[in-house]
Amino acid sequence: MNHHDLDPFFKPKSVAVIGSTPTPGKIGNIIIENILSDGYTGKLHFVNPNYKEILGMPCYPTVLDCPGPVDLAVVVVPANLVPEVIDQIGEKGARAAVVISAGFSEGTEEGKARETQIVKSANRYGFRMIGPNSLGVIAPHRDLNASFARTSPLKGSIAFFSQSGAFCTAAIEYSVRELLGFSAFISSGNKADVDDADMITYFANDPKTKCIAAYMESTRKGRELFKALSKASLKKPIVILKAGRSARGAKAASSHTGALAGSDAAFEAAFRQTGVYRARTMSELFDAAEALANQPPLRGEGVAIVTNAGGMGVIATDYANDLGLELATLSKETLDEIGKACPPTWSWGNPIDIIGDADPARYANVLKVVGNAPEVNGILVIAARQAVTNLFQIAKWISITAKLSGKPTVACFAGIDDPESEAFLDSKGIPVTPVPERAVTALHALSVRGKFLKKKGLL
Repeated sequence: MNHHDLDPFFKPKSVAVIGSTPTPGKIGNIIIENILSDGYTGKLHFVNPNYKEILGMPCYPTVLDCPGPVDLAVVVVPANLVPEVIDQIGEKGARAAVVISAGFSEGTEEGKARETQIVKSANRYGFRMIGPNSLGVIAPHRDLNASFARTSPLKGSIAFFSQSGAFCTAAIEYSVRELLGFSAFISSGNKADVDDADMITYFANDPKTKCIAAYMESTRKGRELFKALSKASLKKPIVILKAGRSARGAKAASSHTGALAGSDAAFEAAFRQTGVYRARTMSELFDAAEALANQPPLRGEGVAIVTNAGGMGVIATDYANDLGLELATLSKETLDEIGKACPPTWSWGNPIDIIGDADPARYANVLKVVGNAPEVNGILVIAARQAVTNLFQIAKWISITAKLSGKPTVACFAGIDDPESEAFLDSKGIPVTPVPERAVTALHALSVRGKFLKKKGLL
């Protein structure tokens, strides 16, 4: 098996849950319920010596007793039993294992020794292992939720992995509300075997993945991570929320997963050199990832802000300045063309305030002009609710003009909850946010990506 071939985790033909139980609320029960309810069509085996059957299906004493091959083993047994189970997985010839069990390097010295032992066993038998201390893995396009998360993420094109299981569960809840979809969702836990570099390399070559996103606290293999980022970022955009930036945060991270957080300056330098977009908040992580997965990179400087709310345009302008995202200086020809579509009281500059009574036709005409303007390389459209605002029609014109121009476009429906319009733009790959700062972050990520690709001669 190739060192970076993680297919058995995300495309398994058979899964064995070791520690299956019929007891509601137990992790071994939640995992089998998730696998069954998501509609996994492969072979599913239950393993627990205490039961003959679960949910009317046979339950086997050990994984060795399961009929036929096992691609993926999910381990949910007490930590002291894991080494024996890992050996049995190896003897069975399974190709991959996810160890949900905790009680390893994040805890005592005994736990650290136990973690070393199971890694040696996995290496000896030649299979890969995610965890221990993992929430599990989810492959939405395969209808496989081998985790104990309460909710399953939507299908999409972002591959996400996290060192924190709790961050995973929060991210799933957040992403469903934001209509974000994933090609894969992994809780990497202690990263005793499969680590960040492995996953980055794998997803860089995964056709269903358009952007790689991660929450990271530490790495044991800095050199390998740097090499993986260097190669992968030439193929796919990467966004990482690296926690532990402060001294207190780094201390908290080391106690959380049992690994030193490492020098934040070193991570920062590595991310800059390899073109990784560094997020500092959860919303930045997913706003950037959504934009990078669905929109083209900026081909140069110059963003146009089109808004029916002057104050929102000012906020967006300030935040763009904070991030170093340059607004376009509109030419006289562009200003004159916009002027034909707007009342004389419009702003005659950028941000382009097309006045509060802007209807869909005015948005459409201005966006067509901006889309054709050679000095504009990215577009932010802001719509605040006014008496004449037809948000769905505006959304349709945002989509149409974005397609005509081919320029990266993001939207902000300021403070508005309009699921129909938001879902429409999401279906067209256009990020839509409720506040202008988040939309600016999305464009900034596309600008950083464009500059990196241009520097590498790829744009």
